[in-house]
Amino acid sequence: MYHRRALLVASAAFGLTLAAAPSLGFAQEKLPVVASFSILGDFVKRVGGDRVSVTTLVGPDGDAHVYAPTPADAKAMAAAKLVVVNGLHFEGWLPRLVKSSGTKAVLAEATKGLMPLEAEEGHDDHGKGKAGHAHGHDDPHAWQSIANAKVYVANIRNALSAADPAGQASYAANATTYLAELDALEGEVKAAIARIPADRRKAITTHDAFGYFVKAYGIEFVAPQGVSTEAEASARDVGRIIRQVKAQKIPAVFLENVTNPRLVEQIARESGAKIGGRLFSDALSDAAGPAGTYIRMMKHNISEIEKALAAGPA
Repeated sequence: MYHRRALLVASAAFGLTLAAAPSLGFAQEKLPVVASFSILGDFVKRVGGDRVSVTTLVGPDGDAHVYAPTPADAKAMAAAKLVVVNGLHFEGWLPRLVKSSGTKAVLAEATKGLMPLEAEEGHDDHGKGKAGHAHGHDDPHAWQSIANAKVYVANIRNALSAADPAGQASYAANATTYLAELDALEGEVKAAIARIPADRRKAITTHDAFGYFVKAYGIEFVAPQGVSTEAEASARDVGRIIRQVKAQKIPAVFLENVTNPRLVEQIARESGAKIGGRLFSDALSDAAGPAGTYIRMMKHNISEIEKALAAGPA
């Protein structure tokens, strides 16, 4: 009788141990998610939290306009349950990668439901090159508006919840926290813009990645390239920009982390505008850099913009 009772007690204890397994180190299998580029990767990590394992294809300082997928990317795609992409034809290489990988993952477009801006007239065909990175007539850089970033977050929350229904409450809570941080960030950006004199709210950037920022916050950006970095600006484009800088007394030109600085340096040298620092447009920096997350990227960019434009000539 004693041995039988001891066996029952041991069996019950074993059952309790199994029930408590997650807290004893038996980690739940994470949802494998692929994000097409670094900004989306950050969004997915923030919303997904500990329930997801994220592979980012185009990493920090990488240029998604001219990206060439690798065999490792195909392997990650094949293993994924969910693939989060920007959409608006930003990832022109994606259809080939999906086909070559044979992935059965659900593809979620982070820009779903957004009203895209049309590419600036004369720039809409700059993304059409031999690699097929055409953006068509839509500007894909919608994350440059924080209001749009909030739509990205909601779409990612919904996609994660559909792929992993058991994590729905966790994804909802993470998204709510993050959306509040984005609200605070937008307040900071608008306050910084307000400190820049209205007649100095204009600058030059390397490629036309800030259309949504312009519409949301009222800074005028002029770019010699179109919405893609794939096409080189012509000498005629550069000459026109230099004349415009002089005529409109544009205070500063900005470098970008995904483009060659030569173009902006030439414009600055020949127009007399100052170089206002480096902006992050299509990619984050690495974790140790000034723009390792979306929020840090936007804070860095507005700080550089305010610093270059708020003060008059030295």
